[in-house]
Amino acid sequence: MTNPTKANAKAAMDTFKYEVASEIGVPLKKGYNGDLTSAQNGSVGGYMVNIVMSERHKTFPRQEGMRNWENTQVCYSYAVSFT
Repeated sequence: MTNPTKANAKAAMDTFKYEVASEIGVPLKKGYNGDLTSAQNGSVGGYMVNIVMSERHKTFPRQEGMRNWENTQVCYSYAVSFT
């Protein structure tokens, strides 16, 4: 049996991927994309990371003067919504 949460997350990330590809002009299609260059494919993933990380920095700002940060455990949780 498939985990519905995992399936929903995969579907949301796929939607996000195609929206990003469209936004940056990469002709990404469902299925095989062997006709695209590695630079084109990498630009989609890189842009996705930039969007997620910029959100992370807005949501979880670094605290100045934090001591012993090496021993601090942090758990990040992301929610992706599409409108």
